[in-house]
Amino acid sequence: MSKPIKKTALYLCSLSVFALALSACTSTTTSEPAKSLETKAPKQSATFSATVSTQVQTSSVTNDTITLEKIMADPDWLGRQPERPYWSDDGRHVFYQRKREGSVVRDLWQVAVNGDNTQEVQLSQMHEVDYASNVKNRTGTYSAWLSSGDVFVKDLRSGSISQLTRGVENIRNLLFLNDNRIAFQQGNAFFAVDTTTGLMARLAQWKFAEAPKANKPAKDYIAEEQQALIQYVQTQRVQNAQRFTRQRLFEQRNDAVADSPYYLSKGFKTINASLSPAGNKVLLMIAKDEPSRDKSDIMPHYIQDDGRIAAISVRKRVLDETPVEHQLWLLDIVSQQASLVKFNNLPGFNEDVLADEKRENAQARGEEYEINRLPRHIALQQNWFRPTPTIAWNSAGDQVALMLEAWDNKDRWLATVDFATAKLVTQHRLHDDAWINYRFNDFGWLNNSNSLFYLSEESGYSSLYVKPLAGQAETLVSGNFVVDYPTLTRNDQYIYFTANKVHPGLYEVYRVALTSGEVTRLTELHGNTQYQLGPNEQQLLLTHSKTTRPPELYVQAAAPNAQAVRVTNTISDAFLAMPWVAPEIVPVPSSHIDRNIYARVYRPSTTPANQQNGTTPKHRAVVFNHGAGYLQNSHMGWSVYFREFMFHSMLAQQGYVVMDMDFRASAGYGRDWRTAIYRHMGKSELEDLRDGVNWMVENLHVDRNRVGTYGGSYGGFLTFMALFTEPDLFQAGAALRPVTDWAHYNGPYTSNILNAPDVDPIAYERSSPIYFAEGLEKPLLINAPMVDDNVFFVDVVRLVQRLIELEKQDFETAIYPVEPHGFVQPSSWLDEYRRIYKLFENNL
Repeated sequence: MSKPIKKTALYLCSLSVFALALSACTSTTTSEPAKSLETKAPKQSATFSATVSTQVQTSSVTNDTITLEKIMADPDWLGRQPERPYWSDDGRHVFYQRKREGSVVRDLWQVAVNGDNTQEVQLSQMHEVDYASNVKNRTGTYSAWLSSGDVFVKDLRSGSISQLTRGVENIRNLLFLNDNRIAFQQGNAFFAVDTTTGLMARLAQWKFAEAPKANKPAKDYIAEEQQALIQYVQTQRVQNAQRFTRQRLFEQRNDAVADSPYYLSKGFKTINASLSPAGNKVLLMIAKDEPSRDKSDIMPHYIQDDGRIAAISVRKRVLDETPVEHQLWLLDIVSQQASLVKFNNLPGFNEDVLADEKRENAQARGEEYEINRLPRHIALQQNWFRPTPTIAWNSAGDQVALMLEAWDNKDRWLATVDFATAKLVTQHRLHDDAWINYRFNDFGWLNNSNSLFYLSEESGYSSLYVKPLAGQAETLVSGNFVVDYPTLTRNDQYIYFTANKVHPGLYEVYRVALTSGEVTRLTELHGNTQYQLGPNEQQLLLTHSKTTRPPELYVQAAAPNAQAVRVTNTISDAFLAMPWVAPEIVPVPSSHIDRNIYARVYRPSTTPANQQNGTTPKHRAVVFNHGAGYLQNSHMGWSVYFREFMFHSMLAQQGYVVMDMDFRASAGYGRDWRTAIYRHMGKSELEDLRDGVNWMVENLHVDRNRVGTYGGSYGGFLTFMALFTEPDLFQAGAALRPVTDWAHYNGPYTSNILNAPDVDPIAYERSSPIYFAEGLEKPLLINAPMVDDNVFFVDVVRLVQRLIELEKQDFETAIYPVEPHGFVQPSSWLDEYRRIYKLFENNL
């Protein structure tokens, strides 16, 4: 799931300007992609599974009719699109995973960059090409990777592959040292392997225990007496000291013996460890080793093969989260010294950043609040949107940078370490009165100078910056658009990135020259496009989709005006034959802020059958509320809500207008859009939904009294808030896997927006639907999966009990005993959407 709005001039979309981008949207049926993008794309088997074929054949409707039975069937029938693509190490092929038809198994496939010779990788050869996350040495002559947990190394000049380990468990953090040894972490230790001699050496080991001593000190009076009176004991202790001293000297003076471990605080655990490419230092982040959940944090799973009830462990609730304080240690392998690097010189490390919120809550209790400047809890940045490094060494291994965050979510620091003093040097501080975004935290070193590049939302949008260690930061790319996924070239000439520069819903690939700052657009595919820079840095591997086309893979030269060649063709003929309705991306004027709200609109393909007395017929309408909160769905690419896309096409085929809004809180529109819900979720979003309904009434001839709404997760929460607090807005609503009380949701997400419940209860009480249940006046459907470890089933249980106690009658609840947050079984999907469809048919 996922301040006052700045007045920002945002480029307004018009159909004339975006005729090319929206050409597929000018008809209710889709057209074939441009031939230039179809070059040498062999059709890869994409047929109905037997189960799907049976379901379709049993329908009495024609092949041109969109039915729930078809669209909620096992999605294999769409064609099983390519997943997790990556380059071959020579840049001649592309690898990708593809789901096996009728199975949960994913197979690895390869295809040439011209689209020829598509073939499945055999299991016997998997280890040779399973290098999606490989690492290379400084000269680019060797590559190493983990396959099935074992280490493989390849000479990129000769192509020879060597296996270094077999069955060695828990190897991670693979890297090449500058002397070409391969290093990795195993447990609480780093090892290095010399590929020439085969010698494996332990570089550093740390233990969370007391350091060994020759003799334990006397712990009480009796022990002291024993040691003072008994000569045998005294002799034993002298001999222990002799042996201990000799062993320490042996370890220090004999290079063939590994150094002693570092002994750190007992009761701690490793959070992150990073070895310098020079092989001489380790930066180590640790924290207290405490349980991540309570014994009561369980979820019953009723449907088991043994007929019993399983108790599944689940996460904590935000109320039960306690602050986590990390410790940063610098381990010097040469001097064998361990130094604690403190956080107390970070700017703002002890600011009372929640003083205003605490004061408001104190006043509500009839109390006064005084500023409290205790040191804040600080930890290593957790990028839970995508795995990006939070500790990064420069290529020489003599500088290191790390990203830190405050537990209260208001600050992010990019800092380096002064090795001589074991102190942090702040390179950049990003403060946000609401919360720091969990995206846009990428950073790294330039390859040929001690300068950092990083993303930051300080301008109001994610922008790209470069900063020398001893100088001021320079803005490299900035504007009223989102910069993301930066990739630096080896010669520091360019940084590649994606951006929605032309339109908020149109993502293309760009690059910026570091010396001149010139920004060049590289792709013009008019949809949603992600990229990977090729190993020779002359090609782009593109994952591209459109509103009515699932993602396929393309290869293009990394240059402007280059032609993209489609190399996969997995979309099924059955999917292409369907009369899908292409949504238009429309700007809806806001009555609350000086910006437009972008929305997908599905126009109906039939005329309403409600014409009476010569009056102009009006349409029914449905508003879909996307999940995650911070998610963008009104873009020009394939939606993660692909079933909903098909459902909306079905509704439009039957005369409905469907709107899918990127209400405030959605991604893609900058910091102020994201934080508009700070401390009051459900207020700004409903204002935007009302503007959307008004726009449909005024522009699409929609009957205001025949509009319904639905959504899952965050969308389910919004459905509740709409029906409970704005009962005139919609005539019926369906809330799927919904949040009813934010105090029961998880900590990392919820505390960003509402702070902690014990600190800011006001925010929780005005943002949680369960407090407004008495406002229900219109028909409500609640669909709840019972093994949901994201939004717990208890959310629905508590709300239903509240509705019963309020003597509400016009609601129904459907439970799904085997489903998690994201449904899996086609039968469950079909049942759920039959109920949603029935709700709209009966009430609109």
